[in-house]
Amino acid sequence: MLQEVTVSEMETRAIMTIALLAAYADGMKDERERASLEQVLHALGDANDVDMVELHREVLMSKPSIQTVATSLQTTPVRQLAYESAVAVCNSDGGQTPAEASFLAELAKALQLPAPETSAYAAHANEVATAAIPPQPVTPASTSAGTPANQGTQPGSAQGTGAQSGSPPSNQAIDEMVLNAAITNAALELLPETIASMAIIPLQMRLVYRIGKAYGYPMDRTNARDFVATLGVGITSQYVEQLGRKLLGGLFGTVAGGIGRALGHQAASSGLTFATTYAIGRVAQRYYAGGRNLDAQSLKATFTSLLEEARGLAPKYLGAIEQRARSIDTRNIASLIRDS
Repeated sequence: MLQEVTVSEMETRAIMTIALLAAYADGMKDERERASLEQVLHALGDANDVDMVELHREVLMSKPSIQTVATSLQTTPVRQLAYESAVAVCNSDGGQTPAEASFLAELAKALQLPAPETSAYAAHANEVATAAIPPQPVTPASTSAGTPANQGTQPGSAQGTGAQSGSPPSNQAIDEMVLNAAITNAALELLPETIASMAIIPLQMRLVYRIGKAYGYPMDRTNARDFVATLGVGITSQYVEQLGRKLLGGLFGTVAGGIGRALGHQAASSGLTFATTYAIGRVAQRYYAGGRNLDAQSLKATFTSLLEEARGLAPKYLGAIEQRARSIDTRNIASLIRDS
């Protein structure tokens, strides 16, 4: 766990460079994710007078070596922060590829971090990344449950019928589920530890998973991830955005004072996380309750509309968000996800 991190402008650039190198460690083959990452970097630069787009271009064109970037990080806490951020990026879509694992091993060596510490954190990160959805297999008939853009048949047919022969969930129960998830994710955004930010995406996918199952649609991790991607919410880019906001806003500080320091940035950080999570949940509610009759374009439009609505709701729940943040034990993040 990080005890205290003071990050200079030079170190901020180095950490963001490492995060971008981690994002491309597996080749970044998804064009939707690349586009989302570009949007995120534009927004971060516009909000903080830092040319993140130029930094991204440097990473793509010159491909700086890990060893060179690591020399900009002078203290052990900052090096640890850089490593943890890269681990989070590599695990943001649910686990590491062999290429990402190789990248992280090279990074740990370049940062001269002790192997026991890096191994322990990588194991903790993997537990968090995979905690959202049980690893049980889903039958082939249900594989389209979370991929509206690629459905081969209409809901109600033999493929992915979403059996609703039992009592459907009440709107109030789903509303409470969505609100609780939004408050928890906004609270996690206030915490200074990287493992807290890393839990946000798994909790969003777990929310989609639980809503789909509540309406009778078998779900797995791929269904939930593809549903979120269809809305235009990048998985890797969302974590890069969270990292950038905390670095550029000075939100990485002492554990004891992290919440207090973060409150001044509520609208720009945890408020946005609240809104994104809330909108994801509400769109999932409409989609699965309605028998999956919305196409990808309609889903994106609905998400955009609900996101604006949720931005206005976030300040109303500021007290609940602060209270939830103070109750979270980051040592048990995986349990928090599983119990949500």
